[in-house]
Amino acid sequence: PRMDVPFSTFVVLLVVIDPIGNAPIFMALTHNMEAAYRRKMAIRSITLATAILLIFLLIGDPLLATLGIGISAFRISGGILLFLLAIDMVFAHQSGLRSTTAQEQYEAEHKRDVSVFPLIAGPGALTTVLLMTSPRPAFWTFVGMLVTLLLVLGLALMSLLLAERIMHWLGQTGANVITRLLGLILAALAVQYILDGIGNAFV
Repeated sequence: PRMDVPFSTFVVLLVVIDPIGNAPIFMALTHNMEAAYRRKMAIRSITLATAILLIFLLIGDPLLATLGIGISAFRISGGILLFLLAIDMVFAHQSGLRSTTAQEQYEAEHKRDVSVFPLIAGPGALTTVLLMTSPRPAFWTFVGMLVTLLLVLGLALMSLLLAERIMHWLGQTGANVITRLLGLILAALAVQYILDGIGNAFV
């Protein structure tokens, strides 16, 4: 059987989870921690994010059906949210859409536990997962989506574990350049989601 997953699915997940862009955020939250504890926080953060995203992957379509939300409406609203996220990325803003808020960062620095904050499973990632599974795809397509999601989360884990080296190699400017490029791609994909939703609504 063939796992028919569009390359755009991988690209969107890679952009919204943004492994490289999360490296400086993670370093900022863990700058006063020992290397071993930072590694523990990275693993816990990815484990928690994986659990949350897998739940949304499994119940996405039934959840929307239960709430009475049509796929066209969700594609339009999801596209708008992803477009706002793309704007943040292009202008290198760290809003609550793609990083911790000021209050969350304050709590992280004082509790020494950043694993519960939305570094990975943020609004953009949750929206993307719901869009991926609405309407419910064929079985092997779903399996392909699952493998793609786990692959991107694996890259995110590597990014957090190597965050110190990444920041040494790229610096904040280099990380921002990559994030801006990814933001441009996400903006185009977000507009496509909106156009698809509008088109479906009138068919």
